[in-house]
Amino acid sequence: MTLIPTLFLAAALAGNTTGVATTFKVDTGSPEQTVEHFGASDAWSMKYIGLWPESEQRKVADWLFSTDNDAAGKPKGIGLSIWRFNLGAGSEEQGDKAQIQPSTRTECFLNADGTYDWSKQEGQRRFLQLAKERGVPYLLAFLNSPPVFFTQNGLATNTGRGGTLNLRDDCYDDFAKYIAASIEGLDKHHGLHIDYVSPLNEPDGHWNWLGPKQEGTPATSREVARVARELDKQISKRKLSTKIIVNESSDYRCLLGTHMTDWQRAFELSSLFSPDSADTYVGKCKNVLPLIAAHSYWTNTPLDYMRKIRRALRDSVRKYGIDFWQTEICIMGNDEEIGGGGGYDFGMKTALYVARVIHSDLVDANARSWSWWRSVGGDYKDGLIRAYTVDDMKTGYAVDSKLMWTLGNYSRFVRPGAVRYDMEAYSADGAVVADGCNDVNGVMCSAYRNKDGRWVIVAINYSEAIKPFNVAMGDGSTHTWTMYRTSDVSGESLMPIGSTAGQTTLAPRSVTTFVTE
Repeated sequence: MTLIPTLFLAAALAGNTTGVATTFKVDTGSPEQTVEHFGASDAWSMKYIGLWPESEQRKVADWLFSTDNDAAGKPKGIGLSIWRFNLGAGSEEQGDKAQIQPSTRTECFLNADGTYDWSKQEGQRRFLQLAKERGVPYLLAFLNSPPVFFTQNGLATNTGRGGTLNLRDDCYDDFAKYIAASIEGLDKHHGLHIDYVSPLNEPDGHWNWLGPKQEGTPATSREVARVARELDKQISKRKLSTKIIVNESSDYRCLLGTHMTDWQRAFELSSLFSPDSADTYVGKCKNVLPLIAAHSYWTNTPLDYMRKIRRALRDSVRKYGIDFWQTEICIMGNDEEIGGGGGYDFGMKTALYVARVIHSDLVDANARSWSWWRSVGGDYKDGLIRAYTVDDMKTGYAVDSKLMWTLGNYSRFVRPGAVRYDMEAYSADGAVVADGCNDVNGVMCSAYRNKDGRWVIVAINYSEAIKPFNVAMGDGSTHTWTMYRTSDVSGESLMPIGSTAGQTTLAPRSVTTFVTE
């Protein structure tokens, strides 16, 4: 069907579009990066929600993982294609001695006597199983700290001990053995295959120096490389297929230069992947993927800088012949356009802001993977889903958000192995509109071709105005496009809104996905 209001609005706008982008053409001869997955993490809510009543568990799992549609053709979930599992360090077993707030403590499969207890992390394992049942193709394990048995201070938090890795010098091999044994044990005992492992999270994060009340440790690039090399040996020894990713930087600026730290945690891209950096080069480790992983925090404003640093990252990654994954982001204090991170937002204000970041990470930085931080959170802009409880998360219920469904405009339709293609914008008189597909306060759009041949276009309209949006293909082919929209309109959360042969409009403050039939 074709929506009459859409056609009416398109007609109303006709003749008033000279110099304004109205046609958006997919450059079918200009492929860019392959997009491998979209994801989120289980930290830290799933240790609770995985023990809630099954009906609530399944509701949350369907929202996050399902690729099914209901009878009306509306997606039941956002179809995440990678799920990030927080492999714990043992602060939970330490209780208040951990110096970590209860809600962010984690259990450890390893016991103090060297044995393993595979019944640990029950709630998180439950969601690994729910993800697997719903067809999530990739699982990633990430660590914030080595197990407390191996750390220099006996804790999983740094407590102001300095900017080096909180790991005893004689325990690098023990740490690597623990990670490899956990990967092997999850598969053997629970049928959960871990595809990727990230052994150190935000080792360059200045917050890690003092140690907030959560698991974490800083590390120098030399220490990152040493951990990667030891883990590489253990994975090879056990003949595991899991691949290692480094180094989950807290800030893009740490990859490209020195930012809020010193030379030991600076220029990480060249330190880890330039053969000239003999002490820190990890390119010879056969189980380390040729890619750099980093988080999108703190670099999303000002808007011109958001794009500038991502393009610089893209060019530097190309120089070293590796890839880039964006593996974590939520809203922080400097995201002032939407009021910072405090207070949950169910509407499109945060959703559109994040959509703009996704677009820039994919189009400007050529990210091959993109993940949000927490899948479920509280009264803060760090969860795709908002959890409510009156008994310290022993029970509760979950509420979805426009942020979650907006991520679904990408994750549900741009499937693993899709290739992104460049796009060009044209005005009504046929003139090229420079950078017209990347108007950070107006229309931003990107195109993808899935492995099954279907084309996908995701179009963001950041403005308060209705925008003309006519799709054209560089090879001259024509298609019928099914449209799915997320907006502040009640019920419009990945809502199918009809089909078009290519001429339509974008609703104000909305994200629309176009999929060829």
